[in-house]
Amino acid sequence: MPRNPERNYLKAWREHRRMTQAQLSEMVDTTGAVISLLESGDRRLSDKWLRRIAPALGIPVGYLLEQHPDNVQPDILEVWAEIPESSRKQALDVLKAFRNVDDLKDARKEKEARLEDRSSQTRRPRRDTKED
Repeated sequence: MPRNPERNYLKAWREHRRMTQAQLSEMVDTTGAVISLLESGDRRLSDKWLRRIAPALGIPVGYLLEQHPDNVQPDILEVWAEIPESSRKQALDVLKAFRNVDDLKDARKEKEARLEDRSSQTRRPRRDTKED
């Protein structure tokens, strides 16, 4: 057993989906013993394993390492599971764009404020210094 097992949420996701190790292992063409090693962190959850297991659980690959199922809204998972595998990258890109919406709004407001400042400076009446 490694001294510092790799933390992952594989067991939590498998149990969340009400699957046994045997059921999951059958879906990803391995053994229950391998699933047990992956869950405990005694075997590294490599990119190969992430790409095989995540679709079987109906979740994005990163969730196995970063998200406990109790911290994810169920409707997001339902929608994600219904998106065809061939469209998931595009769907993820759209979701990532929403993550930046507030930053874009703030940047737009700052730009508009700077433009307004410049505009108000150019509209000030010029003082005529010529004396008669």
